[in-house]
Amino acid sequence: MRKLVLLFILCFSYFGYAQVDFEQIQNEIDKTVWKPFQKAFETLDGEALNATYADEVLRVTPQGIDTENAFKAGNLKRFEKNKADGVSISLDFWFDSRHTNATTSYEVGFYSIGFTDKDGKTNYSYGQFHIVLKKIEGQWKITQDWDTATINGNPITSSDFAEKSVVKF
Repeated sequence: MRKLVLLFILCFSYFGYAQVDFEQIQNEIDKTVWKPFQKAFETLDGEALNATYADEVLRVTPQGIDTENAFKAGNLKRFEKNKADGVSISLDFWFDSRHTNATTSYEVGFYSIGFTDKDGKTNYSYGQFHIVLKKIEGQWKITQDWDTATINGNPITSSDFAEKSVVKF
């Protein structure tokens, strides 16, 4: 009888865990991180962009590793310079893969950033990102941010970006 009760508890625990709604969690991440992230870029709001990140972040770019959050001050300066220069930014992205549990999400995708100068000329930058998000005190925050403009030494182009449709919020 004891074995039967133990087996019942184990099965119930497994099915309770297996029924975590990962799509609902990813929708929550979209609403609380990705939508504000995109809006912050497009409104040149460095404070709002930095708010999508945790207090401690590992940021990796081709320029190196930042474990001191220097990129956050860089976000503020870059957006202020863009405003002063009359530059507007558009940001589009899509996910190649998302692996999520109740407290952590690992998300890989591609982005396109359009920089439009005051004369209306737009230049685009393309890249791939790998992001780790953690639920910290009830809020999803970016804890690791890695991106690159090349894959295997080849630049990421508009053709690469055009492989999938952009995320719409």
